[in-house]
Amino acid sequence: MNIQDIKIKESLPNLPGIYIFKDTTNTIIYVGKAKSLKKRIASYFSKQNQDWKVKDLIAEYSSLEHILTKNETEALLLEAQLIKEYKPKFNVLLKNGNPFLYILITNTEVPEFKLVRIKGEKGTYFGPFLHKGSARSTYDYLVRTFKLRMCKTEIESGCLDFHMGNCAGNCTKIFNSEDYKIRVQLAQQAIDGNHKEFKNTILNKIKEHNQNFEFEKSRHLNKYLDDVEIIFETIKTGFSEKKYRTAIAIVTSDRAEIPAITDEGLLELQKVLKLDKTPITIDCFDISHFQSSYMTGSCIRFTNGRPDKNKFRRFKIKTLTEQNDYAALQEIVSRRYRLGDLPDVILIDGGKGQLNSVCSVLPQAKIISLAKREEQVFIPGESASLQLKVQEPLGKLLISLRDYAHHFAIKYHRLLRSKK
Repeated sequence: MNIQDIKIKESLPNLPGIYIFKDTTNTIIYVGKAKSLKKRIASYFSKQNQDWKVKDLIAEYSSLEHILTKNETEALLLEAQLIKEYKPKFNVLLKNGNPFLYILITNTEVPEFKLVRIKGEKGTYFGPFLHKGSARSTYDYLVRTFKLRMCKTEIESGCLDFHMGNCAGNCTKIFNSEDYKIRVQLAQQAIDGNHKEFKNTILNKIKEHNQNFEFEKSRHLNKYLDDVEIIFETIKTGFSEKKYRTAIAIVTSDRAEIPAITDEGLLELQKVLKLDKTPITIDCFDISHFQSSYMTGSCIRFTNGRPDKNKFRRFKIKTLTEQNDYAALQEIVSRRYRLGDLPDVILIDGGKGQLNSVCSVLPQAKIISLAKREEQVFIPGESASLQLKVQEPLGKLLISLRDYAHHFAIKYHRLLRSKK
């Protein structure tokens, strides 16, 4: 899930997600969302971008991370969550207060239909909704349509709102709680059930008002329809903070978690690479630099599933003055193994080009590469890549190794820049 500062326009996917700028102390200084990460980040580095805030941000940032999301709506919600939690200095909006609203149906004996800011009470929640105006409008529409507004007074004949049709009638002695519960269920079905049918109901009402020349009522319903569309889009997204918990931990943490290397993962790696035995030693390489400056490389080694820190290596790139990932990898790989000490498997952070460049200097080694964009593994001699599944043993093994190596590389990179 993380990226380096190299080839920014090329390394990011043309997919929705959020991006995180950090400074040299690994502090988050800006969080943004994008329909296309590739296009959005490219705009920050465009010569045409003269915005003072962008200039200051680019001058101060040290590293850039990203998290892919299912769609733009999820990116918007995840952005709001991270801004609220980390309060980055370059983010002005969404810093204070709770950016979300939820529609709540309580678990009480007589359930209440509420609009709330936090998940405090027990019940069924819909949201989070970031478009507060649309959430309130939809909530009000449902409350009026199904007569769900609960009254805090006790009047035998009912309050004024009850007689105007705006109160659920719990203020009266003849309040029918079972009938009220049915109306709550109908409201729940409206936002959680057949959205198309519900929208058609509103459209039919609009048509009816137009035929009766009730254009003001029709206009209000059209506004509700727009708001309901936004709410339905959020509900269909199925956004959950838990879904991104691991990704957030990786991109916001200053310390990488030690990969959990399992026997299952190693056996799958042995099978994929057609090895004679289960690999004991695995090395992973990573390249890092900032706009072609401070070019560094790193290599981590795991032996018997644990980090072998005596075998970790950090490199300043000596032979290059311009950005060239292939040549940089060739340099650090050659320097790492000039005295031998080859592992059972070498993992390169990169695609097919990076793999071929390293294979040319180490033809005798077992080498694979892992591309960040779609978590694809490239193997020498295989024309097609292997698509990793993040939750399966091999995916967990290789991705966690790559991320651990990336953190090790970034830490050294920050050290050099802070010294400068």
